[in-house]
Amino acid sequence: MRANNVGGRAIAGLALLISLASANSALAAQGTPEQRRACTPDVYRLCAGEIPNVRAITACMIRNKANLSPACRALMEQGGY
Repeated sequence: MRANNVGGRAIAGLALLISLASANSALAAQGTPEQRRACTPDVYRLCAGEIPNVRAITACMIRNKANLSPACRALMEQGGY
């Protein structure tokens, strides 16, 4: 059971990264590996229910801006959010 859960999370994480890399959002526009590393944990922590909908993830991250990690918050602010 645990192996399936880990595999499912890995697939969901990969889908999220692909979505962020291909979407027209502030995070995607700045989609370097470093930037994805900064925000991916916040997406899972705050907006997991929105995966893989990039627009919904972005809206969720904006709503939760005060709860973002400092690194991710800085990236969101650079993107104008």
